[in-house]
Amino acid sequence: MKPTKNQLFKRQITLAEIGKEGQNKLQKASVLVVGCGGLGSPIAVYLASSGIGKIHLVDFDTVDVTNLHRQVFYSLEDLGKSKAAVLSEFIKKRAPFTEVNFTNKPITKDNVLEFVESVDIVVDGTDSLPTKYLINDACVIKGKPLVYGSLYKFDGYVSTFNVEQKDGSYSANLRDAFPEMATDIPNCEEAGTLNAIVGIIATTQVNEVLKLITGIGKPLINELLIYNSLQNTQLKMKLKASIMKDKIAKLFNVQTYVDVACSGQNLDWQISPEQLKNRLDDENLEIIAVLNNLNLPFYVHQTIHINKFKASEIKVDKNKTYVMVCQRGLNSYRATKRLKKEYPDLEVLSLTGGISSYK
Repeated sequence: MKPTKNQLFKRQITLAEIGKEGQNKLQKASVLVVGCGGLGSPIAVYLASSGIGKIHLVDFDTVDVTNLHRQVFYSLEDLGKSKAAVLSEFIKKRAPFTEVNFTNKPITKDNVLEFVESVDIVVDGTDSLPTKYLINDACVIKGKPLVYGSLYKFDGYVSTFNVEQKDGSYSANLRDAFPEMATDIPNCEEAGTLNAIVGIIATTQVNEVLKLITGIGKPLINELLIYNSLQNTQLKMKLKASIMKDKIAKLFNVQTYVDVACSGQNLDWQISPEQLKNRLDDENLEIIAVLNNLNLPFYVHQTIHINKFKASEIKVDKNKTYVMVCQRGLNSYRATKRLKKEYPDLEVLSLTGGISSYK
């Protein structure tokens, strides 16, 4: 039997600050959740459970066994399935008053403005730094608030960017906090993460969305919350809006929003996903994965983590072509450079864009 709204949201409506008026605001709101991983999956479930009227999920990835320790709304039965599709079905079973849709492809410069334009609030649940800047810049251009979250080991970061103020101006955005995109920050796959901090940051982002929609409390506007889970400490970094829409619009026109570290890679040391697919039957091809637990769609001859990758200790056959693979093409290129330095005449290639592009 389908419950009524009063039954389903009784505990929330009981809050004097929310009441039926606040619940109606949530029901009328639409939210875009980009990324359905460690941050995005609990964000989407909690938002739907709170009564958000429309949620659109965007994620191109599939469920991997290494996801399960922190992406708790997926199960062993979901391995290999589309994250966005699985999460959408989960939400439909528990949130009858939420219309949930999904897009099973990456968010890119070509489609981001269309995604952002159609919703009230955007939530960043991604772990790719270029994608975070892409989402931020699109929100600034379209005048949409962005609830930002990111992780690094035991630290979490949350802020609410680009909120329209009473005088018509907009609050600080990601570029006011970090004007330039860093090139040396690993994602959670490379740096590791504890599941507790992922849940803490995700629900903090949900809290920001609920405050924005209902108009209660004080959102993290013009400040960045930094939380450390080991010490249970937090600090707020004050931000000031200085990088405005016109400048960001110009940046949007010229930037590619790919990993900066990839932009300077030697093209002669690259193999595209399509080229690799065509050479998988080549007996003289040897594939080396440089990260553990990659969900690979092809056979790998060796796995040597990048932290233990010593070119001088690798026995090579100069008649073979060696292909390095990782998740996004950064660590594989580092391994390629090391092998080329040790064996200049050896044919060594890095899979362009990593396994993420191969999928």
